[in-house]
Amino acid sequence: MEININKDIREYTEGVFFGLNLRQLICSGLAVASAVAVYFGTRDIVSKDMITYFCIAAAVPFAAIGFIKYNGMPFEKIIVAWIKDNFIVPRRLTVKTNNMYLEALKGYFSNKDKEAMNAKEHTNITEAG
Repeated sequence: MEININKDIREYTEGVFFGLNLRQLICSGLAVASAVAVYFGTRDIVSKDMITYFCIAAAVPFAAIGFIKYNGMPFEKIIVAWIKDNFIVPRRLTVKTNNMYLEALKGYFSNKDKEAMNAKEHTNITEAG
């Protein structure tokens, strides 16, 4: 007798019907129901080719909500994170260098500059006099 155990217990999903978990089963039912509703709502108005595309477009959001997972997040959390990242809190990352050596020696360099200026003035005064 062999029992399969997932490597990560958090990835375990209980199969309710045909190996689908409850979320996938409900979303599949909603996808089928929306496609059927679109078919019966538009069968007398547009051609069968267009009805096919409308049915697919109506079923895709429900299928995405039920089946798509990325980094352990369900589809609706992915969409919320994407909207937050791109529209609500967009950031422009800038790189600013932090030269600790220059900061530590800033006083030393300013004193050297002052000494150089004083020496230059001193040489100008002695040449003129």
